[in-house]
Amino acid sequence: MCRSQPTVSANLTPDQLHSIKGQLDLVLLALETLVGIGSEAILDQAKSLQLDTLLSDRVNLWRLRQSSPLRKGQGRKKLDVDEARALVLITAQLAGQHQQAIHQAVTALEKATVNGSPPHRVAILGDYLDRFSNTYTERMEADVKPQTLERLAFQLLIDLLFYSGGGGPQRLWQALLERAE
Repeated sequence: MCRSQPTVSANLTPDQLHSIKGQLDLVLLALETLVGIGSEAILDQAKSLQLDTLLSDRVNLWRLRQSSPLRKGQGRKKLDVDEARALVLITAQLAGQHQQAIHQAVTALEKATVNGSPPHRVAILGDYLDRFSNTYTERMEADVKPQTLERLAFQLLIDLLFYSGGGGPQRLWQALLERAE
């Protein structure tokens, strides 16, 4: 069991938790669309980390994800610190399990950028971008320009690389806190 828990401040404001909720949902969306994981993989990871009391079934997970402020028809479920910490641990663990795929995609993005070629013409990046854009448009409230959505997708891809390595949970938690300020 990976128990390298991120340091959690008990002084998080409701606004910070609200922001963290949305950011975590985006990171999970990027991971889902890159490597094809679904709710079962998230729940299996919760069980392996002994966090299944916080994420016990698909309905619970759906409600938690649906509470994101970015989601269409967002629910009323509030994210608490323990749930946020659990999602951080699960996300980092899943990213670590798919580190090779994440690294391959980031390397392809770097090569495309250096060569000045459009990233969407590289198969792995084009597929990821299509799935990310379609899923984002389907699930999220905001109407985002394609260029903005592409930048978001690729930034999340790069972020995933950092969360997939050693210290991933701490890096993800720190990024969430910084973006929530």
